[in-house]
Amino acid sequence: MEYTDLAREIFKKDRYATGLTGIVIDHVDNHEAVCTMKVTEHHCNARKVAMGGALFTLADFSAAVAANSDSLADEDLHWVSLESNIHYLSPAPLGSTLRATSLTLKHGRTTALYQTIIESPDKGRVAVVETTMIYV
Repeated sequence: MEYTDLAREIFKKDRYATGLTGIVIDHVDNHEAVCTMKVTEHHCNARKVAMGGALFTLADFSAAVAANSDSLADEDLHWVSLESNIHYLSPAPLGSTLRATSLTLKHGRTTALYQTIIESPDKGRVAVVETTMIYV
């Protein structure tokens, strides 16, 4: 089974990310992942743009998929977020589809650093997130 299909199968158990928020895993490779999320009314604040928490969830999930990508065959999901820093750059309006691309900057034995860029077709870069992962 290919990485992406395997990741979808395993991470569908993350009901909050895949069920409630509707995040879709589009691509997974060795320590990288691309996930998308369509901004619906459930993601929006009173201004009808995605709340920061919705963007953060997308980035956190994408980084987790990337960090655990090399152990999917064993369902050995030990990498979790330790710390994140998010920079909001542009609003993500209702109806837009956001694309989160998570790439590894450093992957060690017990900690790893990922950068996730969230983009929108109409707004460009929406957020940049750096996440430190820890092996537990």
